[in-house]
Amino acid sequence: MRTAFDFSPLYRSSIGFDRVFDLLENTSQTTAVDNWPPYDIARTGEDAYRITMAVAGFGQDELSITQERNLLLVSGQKSPEDEGEYLHRGIAGRAFQRRFELADHVKVNGAGLENGLLTVDLKREIPEEMKPRRIEIGSADTPKVEHRKGGTDKQAA
Repeated sequence: MRTAFDFSPLYRSSIGFDRVFDLLENTSQTTAVDNWPPYDIARTGEDAYRITMAVAGFGQDELSITQERNLLLVSGQKSPEDEGEYLHRGIAGRAFQRRFELADHVKVNGAGLENGLLTVDLKREIPEEMKPRRIEIGSADTPKVEHRKGGTDKQAA
């Protein structure tokens, strides 16, 4: 069952949220959900996150992590092995590609592979010019801007 949402009332009263509305529309259009490899997403701090993926059997050279603007792509490709005839093959070694949509200003801090678990640490780093700042009220001749974290006063134009 597919439900269509009408975001047109929100377009009239918001500016710059087009990407959010596109994400909401696209999530309702996903066809098949692939649950492999399993993963967890944890919040490890106020602006820090960790993705942990179970990638048993994959080595560091068989995994790839790529970050584009607002997308994290984790993929794995096993090297072909010919170790004989299998009577049962229960360890998944198939190629995979997992995509994670990232919020603005979220960057990869590092990644590690230990005991078959791939961990990717993420941190939201808001640029200084986008952080809240206090505007000092002065005379009409000399308005000043005071930055929140020990910044210096600047003349506003």
